Amino acid sequence: MNFIALTLKNIKSISYNIFNSQAATFEANKYKHALELSQVGFWDWHIHKNEVHFSKESKHILGYPEDYSFNNAQYWNEQVHPEDREAYFESFKQFLEGPNLLYEHEYRIKGINGQYKWILDKAKVVERDANQKATRIIGTHTDISKSKQSEDLLKKKLDVITNQNKRLYSFTHIVSHNLRTHIGNFKNILEFYNEATSETEKGTLMGHLQTISKSLSTTIKDLDDIVSIKSKSKISELNESVELYPFTSTIINSLSLESEKNEVRIHNDVRKEVVLLTNKAYLESVLYNLISNAIKYSDPNKQSEVTIASMETESHVRILISDNGIGIDLNKFKDQVFEIYKTFHGTKRKDSRGIGLFITKTQVEALNGEIQVESNLNHGTAFSLSFKKQNAL
Repeated sequence: MNFIALTLKNIKSISYNIFNSQAATFEANKYKHALELSQVGFWDWHIHKNEVHFSKESKHILGYPEDYSFNNAQYWNEQVHPEDREAYFESFKQFLEGPNLLYEHEYRIKGINGQYKWILDKAKVVERDANQKATRIIGTHTDISKSKQSEDLLKKKLDVITNQNKRLYSFTHIVSHNLRTHIGNFKNILEFYNEATSETEKGTLMGHLQTISKSLSTTIKDLDDIVSIKSKSKISELNESVELYPFTSTIINSLSLESEKNEVRIHNDVRKEVVLLTNKAYLESVLYNLISNAIKYSDPNKQSEVTIASMETESHVRILISDNGIGIDLNKFKDQVFEIYKTFHGTKRKDSRGIGLFITKTQVEALNGEIQVESNLNHGTAFSLSFKKQNAL
C-alpha cells in the first residue's frame, strides 16, 4: 500500500514537473514569437566570460545572416558610429556603476553594407555576484532609423520655418525702411522743386529726382531678386548630378577676363571624383558669386590667389573657396556678413550693393546646405559650403 502510494506520488510529481516544463516552454516560445513579430533584437551578455548571444533579429537589423558568428561585446562596440562612441560608453558605464536599474540609449551602428542605422538599446542586470557587481545583462535592440529620419525632417522643417519667420521679419523692416527713404526723398525734392524760382535750380532738383528714381528702381530689382529666391525657400528636388571638378572649371573659365585683368591666379583643387546631387542653376550662382567676389576683393599689393577645393565625408560634401585678398574684419562685422545691404570695405567699392552674400546664403539654404566664413583683415577670406548627401542619416 505504501509502495503504491509512493508510486502515485512520484507519478504526480513527474506529471507536475512535465506540466511546469511545458508551461515554461510555452511561455518562452510566446515571448520568442512576440520578439520576432515586433522585429526587436535580443542580446544576453555573460560579463565574466565576455560572451554575448545576439538573436537573429539583432543580426538582421544590421543585415547579417542568422548564422553569422560574433559573440563578444567588442565586435558590436567597434561598429558604433565614431561620433556616438563616447556617449555610448559613458551611458553604459553610468548604468553599471550607478543606481539605475534600467539602461536605455540611442546611437548609430554600422551594418554589413557599411551604412549606419539608428538603434534604441535597452538593458537590465539580471544576475550579480556576492559584491553586487553585474555578471549577466540582457537587453533589446530596436531599429529606430525611420523614426529618427522623420524626427530629423520635422526638426529641419521647424528650423526652416523659425528661420524664415526671423528673416521675413527682418526683410519686412528692410523693405519698409528702404521704400520710406526713397518716398521721403521724392517728397522733399518735389517740395523744393515747387518752391524753386529759377530754371537752373529746377534742373538741379530734376537731376536729383532722376538719381533717386534710378536708386529706387535698383532697390525694387534687388528686392524682386530676393523674393524670387525666398519664394522657393527649399528646392524640393535636388536630382541633378553635378561632377564638381568640370563644373567648377567652367565657372572659372567664364571669369577668366576678370581674373586676368586683376592678375589673380585661380586654382581648381576640387577632387575629380566628387559628384553632388543638387540644383545646377543655384549651385552655379553660388560658386560664381563667391569666386567673383574673391577676384573683386583681391589685394593689389601682392600676387593674388584663389583656391577652390573639396572635402568629402560619409555624410557631407564640402566646397571651400579661399583667397589671400583684403579680407573682412569679422571682429566688427561677423554678425552682418550675410545680411542685406551690408558692405565691409567703405566707399572704395562703389559697385558693392550689399546683396550678393545675402542672396548666396539664401540660395545655399535652398539647396539644403550651410555656409560659413572665416576671414582676417589684409590676409584673406575662406567660405565653406556644406551639403548633406541625400543617402546620409
